[in-house]
Amino acid sequence: QVQLVESGGGLVQAGESLRLSCAASGMIFSINAMAWYRQAPGKQRELVAGITSGGITTKYADSVKGRFTISRDNAKNTVYLQMNSLKPEDTAVYYCAGPVRYGSRWYDDGRATWGQGTQVTVSA
Repeated sequence: QVQLVESGGGLVQAGESLRLSCAASGMIFSINAMAWYRQAPGKQRELVAGITSGGITTKYADSVKGRFTISRDNAKNTVYLQMNSLKPEDTAVYYCAGPVRYGSRWYDDGRATWGQGTQVTVSA
């Protein structure tokens, strides 16, 4: 059974940093592209960042470029999201998902497993 478990969320002030982690089990992690999504209250879920299996290619939402960094450690079956210079508009539940498909866009083709989510709240 594939499982993704996120951790690292919390309440921070604007300008501070957080690092989210997503530990995978039950999958051959190293061959799968992974992604972070977020969903704020009353808004649609959106892709935040994606990373290919070997970590060579990454994708970021325009709103987080230059502030967030996605990375992975295939030896630890873990994908990370380093979030710097956080803004109140980054407040959301953050989800890890994989495997995801990528090309002209990154998406879940129905085969991804999703984590339970971790809350990130940024106060002004």
